[in-house]
Amino acid sequence: MGRRGFDAERDLVRKLWKCGFAVIRGPASGSRIKRAVCPDVVAIKNRNVFVFEVKKRSKYDSIYLDKEQVLKLVEFARRAGGEAFIAVKISNNPWKFIPVNKLVDVGSSYKVPRDEIEAGLDIDDLVRMCDTFIPLTSYKKRSSY
Repeated sequence: MGRRGFDAERDLVRKLWKCGFAVIRGPASGSRIKRAVCPDVVAIKNRNVFVFEVKKRSKYDSIYLDKEQVLKLVEFARRAGGEAFIAVKISNNPWKFIPVNKLVDVGSSYKVPRDEIEAGLDIDDLVRMCDTFIPLTSYKKRSSY
């Protein structure tokens, strides 16, 4: 992974942390370990788990992802009880988050279409998804049990 990818991951970690997420950059992120099943970034808020494969580009264009990489991301999210996203940073534009179910299977890889990137979720959308969680401690205690 180049400096650009590392910087993008660190930027995403900082932004999610500022929005109240517990965030960690994956320890195998960017490594060439073929058997690693670790996403680039994991974020948790109000028991909502999001796992991200991070991509940075200079312009809006379709992105192609290794099929095995995406399947590992999905498996990690499944085991964590979370949701998998492709996090895309286009230079000087806000982060966009594309759910993996929006990817297009093109044979040996998956494609993130340009229109899906443009229509992707933003950080505020992720925060709203987490704010709908109501902890059990917020319910009134009933004495009629």
